[in-house]
Amino acid sequence: MKDTFGREIDYMRISITDRCNLRCRYCMPEGIEWIPMKEILTFEEIKEAAEEAAALGICKLKVTGGEPLVRKGCPDLIRMLKEIPGIKEVTLTTNGILLSEYMPKLKEAGLTAVNVSLDTPDPKRYAEITGKNELDRVMAGIEAALAYDMPLKLNAVLRSEEDGDWEALSELTNRLPMDVRFIELMPIGMGEKLAPVSNEVILEKLLQKYPKLKRDERKHGNGPAVYYHIPGALGSVGFISAIHGRFCESCNRIRMTSTGDIKGCLCYDEGISIKEALRCGDRRTVRTLLIKAIQNKPNGHCFDQKGSITEHRKMSRIGG
Repeated sequence: MKDTFGREIDYMRISITDRCNLRCRYCMPEGIEWIPMKEILTFEEIKEAAEEAAALGICKLKVTGGEPLVRKGCPDLIRMLKEIPGIKEVTLTTNGILLSEYMPKLKEAGLTAVNVSLDTPDPKRYAEITGKNELDRVMAGIEAALAYDMPLKLNAVLRSEEDGDWEALSELTNRLPMDVRFIELMPIGMGEKLAPVSNEVILEKLLQKYPKLKRDERKHGNGPAVYYHIPGALGSVGFISAIHGRFCESCNRIRMTSTGDIKGCLCYDEGISIKEALRCGDRRTVRTLLIKAIQNKPNGHCFDQKGSITEHRKMSRIGG
């Protein structure tokens, strides 16, 4: 289905929980209040919403959180979603802590690919950023995914171009067959108080270190990342530049929060709730509301105008 600006909307991100087993400062600091479980959609409700979305042309689903693997039965949901007629891809974004444990079940359920969020490969800095000493489990999860031949991307949000994380993360592509993607921090929730690192600066530093770095034109997935390849590396380095490289004209997605709000853009708090219709068993209304949400999708974000941003919920409650 196309929105009013002619963009083909074929991708939906589905948050299944606001819970997480980390405490990253820009996402979920200590003391955050949980959404009551009765307000969160059941797996059956999520499946019904996805079925109606598929009927409108959505063919790619991304399961997110919070941390989706902390919700009991996540692999079962993956299987349920993958079995929906018209759904071609079901992928997962995780912090990786539980990935090694769940990888066999996720593979069996038909998971298409996985994204692991990791902002630094340095144990000390990892503990400072996340509040936990779990880096070894994350790396074990990455190794497990690769061992199961699961396509894997590593997502990193940088806080400074001077701390060396960009270099260490990029170097992981030299020995591991995965992509590393740098995502500019968006000024939402706790991120509103932090300054984003420009991907233009990181790319310049990468070019200085690797003068023979070349643009990688191959298709790497569903997102707007621009990729580069380090000569001889097993993976590529990507840049998702929401702030300094707007890609709104090609945005192909909507989001569903864990409580059933359909969002067309992270920047705005405007959303359409389908929870009541789902809980009343009114599938026709669910589809009508999804159509309305797609038609209401804005032309672009306003992250460069902080005063115009109307979304103030924590990222863990939105689904990122």
